[in-house]
Amino acid sequence: MTTWKFGRALAFVALLGVGCGSSDRPGATSKSQAPATKTNAPAANTIPLSESPTKAQPKLKTLKFWLGAEELVTELALTPQEVETGMMFRTQMAENEGMIFVFAGPRQVAFWMRNTLVPLSCAYIDPEGTILELHDMKPKDETPIPSASARVQYVLEVNQGWFQRHNIAVGTQIRTERGTLAETFFRRQ
Repeated sequence: MTTWKFGRALAFVALLGVGCGSSDRPGATSKSQAPATKTNAPAANTIPLSESPTKAQPKLKTLKFWLGAEELVTELALTPQEVETGMMFRTQMAENEGMIFVFAGPRQVAFWMRNTLVPLSCAYIDPEGTILELHDMKPKDETPIPSASARVQYVLEVNQGWFQRHNIAVGTQIRTERGTLAETFFRRQ
């Protein structure tokens, strides 16, 4: 890993251990089984990383992803603040755009739609980049959608119905212009 990536990864892991709960973003109940939670998801044991976001975040750095033959320009939510804010307060997303949430390791997750105005679908993805589950989410619905698997390391959000419109199903392998998801986000150099 480059020094910059290594430092960012260490900071991210440190924040994960400090502050999250059990719904949908990085969570920590125990080191052996740490469910992930959107930091802004309600959970009794959640320590918020920050105050709840009050506005949309600027467009994040992007990377091209391929799901089968389908190309998707994907924003990268890598820091705890980017993960926490996600698509909140945004009013649109282009058809072939998405946002991926990257976690330090596999875990159980549960995403929700607090302050999210765009109807979305999400894919829960394992460390190898294989889609494990697909879910539709309703705008402003704060009901967490938990993953059935504790092997989720990435979550990809797209416009609702995108997976169906593009014939993307559970079992689809995701790659980026840099290689596999593991190579893209956790490559050692």
